[in-house]
Amino acid sequence: MSLWEYANPKKFLALSGKVLPWVSGLALACLVIGLVWGFFFTPEDYRQGATVKIIYLHVPAALMAINSWLMMLVASLIWIVRRHHVSALAAKAAAPVGMVMTVIALVTGAIWGQPMWGTWWAWDPRLTSFLILFLFYLGYMALWDAIENPDTAADLTSILCLVGSVFAVLSRYAVLFWNQGLHQGASLSMDAEENVADVFWYPLLVCMAGFVLLFLALVLLRTRTEIRARRIKAILARERAA
Repeated sequence: MSLWEYANPKKFLALSGKVLPWVSGLALACLVIGLVWGFFFTPEDYRQGATVKIIYLHVPAALMAINSWLMMLVASLIWIVRRHHVSALAAKAAAPVGMVMTVIALVTGAIWGQPMWGTWWAWDPRLTSFLILFLFYLGYMALWDAIENPDTAADLTSILCLVGSVFAVLSRYAVLFWNQGLHQGASLSMDAEENVADVFWYPLLVCMAGFVLLFLALVLLRTRTEIRARRIKAILARERAA
């Protein structure tokens, strides 16, 4: 069995219909467990106090904001190379989810930054690249809506996705490229000199798993909706032509 078989909309709908309830249930379980564990059963940090607990929303949301765009990039490349409509629709479906994740990351980062940095916003390289990534999400969605022909829209949004991937990468590695930024370096990498303490790390892992599963569930759900919407448009177009 080839993975490309599921580029067929009918097979994709059949498989996703079976997978979606399980993914949704696991996402809900991980989010409830992780957030309750993190917010109510972890201590305050000796430096940041209770403010540290915002990592259970900020870190997973920032992770998915970047990885959502990278998923859109992969789907867009598949569309460009193999012209599979499901991949183009999956990229389109992921954009609003990634945009919301970016907003959550920006807002929670501002809430954390005010007491820690003394300001709600700073033109830090990572923050700035995240803001630009948010604007690319808006532009991507607007371009889909502005073009009537779906294949032309898929082509142009795929090109935009390639360009925007630069800022997705910068959002992840800006701290390494520009050392003068306020934003701290990675504290979750395996080779980092200082990793977050285990008491915060374990519930954070559960929250991250919950956000990944939530993203997957929402993209599956929205892709199924996009496929059905395209079918309805095709039926209406045939009826008008007849």
